[in-house]
Amino acid sequence: MGIKLTKWDAVDHLKTEEDLSLYLEACFEEDPGDGSLIRAALGDIARARGMAQLARDTGLTREGLYKALSPDGNPEFSTVVKVIHALGLRLHAIPA
Repeated sequence: MGIKLTKWDAVDHLKTEEDLSLYLEACFEEDPGDGSLIRAALGDIARARGMAQLARDTGLTREGLYKALSPDGNPEFSTVVKVIHALGLRLHAIPA
């Protein structure tokens, strides 16, 4: 009898607004400096909330969002800001 494994997906654990906020905050803290972890977190949060609705809220295409927030994506900062605002989140700067 073997063990059945399933792929872990952060989206399965992003249920509340607090979950989303804490997840993104942790990714900001742990990002290696290239934005890859932040981009991945925004993609996870977007999938948890619904990519189609996010596309409507940002004025971007769903396909464009998937591409921008993919591991190979390189979104413009304006896209990142639109996504963060559409998700109902805010960026904060604090001393390191």
